[in-house]
Amino acid sequence: MTLRRASFQDLAFVVALEQKFRGQNLVGADDSETHQQRMNDRDCQYWIAEHGDLPAGHVILRGIQSVDRSVELKRIVISEPGQGLGSMVLRAIMSKVFDELGAHRLWLDVFEHNARARHVYRSMGFVEEGVDGSLVVMSMGDRAYRDRAWSKAPAT
Repeated sequence: MTLRRASFQDLAFVVALEQKFRGQNLVGADDSETHQQRMNDRDCQYWIAEHGDLPAGHVILRGIQSVDRSVELKRIVISEPGQGLGSMVLRAIMSKVFDELGAHRLWLDVFEHNARARHVYRSMGFVEEGVDGSLVVMSMGDRAYRDRAWSKAPAT
């Protein structure tokens, strides 16, 4: 698995992947125009996860320029869930956020009924902070990240 910065040529993949899971109410989804606006925003980063030479998922980060150094994991979508790729992508993104961007906190919200995602986030060290409607807010601080044994190993 490798991560690369997304380009405008990746928009069709990003939109199609979100639509694939939107009907199952597992992730949010936006149109191409919204994604394009975000990709032009210096406060956002889009990443493409590749498995082999093919795109296999995407990640959207927001709050890159946060004065509080609190970055939001806006969205992570993996084309074939349940095969461990999501954990690999999440670990690599956490390394980018804490090691490269110097964030103090990484947070996200996840649909309350998305038990698989909540399990993965908890297993990676995220804690549930509360519920906002149908969304569970979860986060990890930089100290908790650095306490994880795998955070000291280079991401692959």
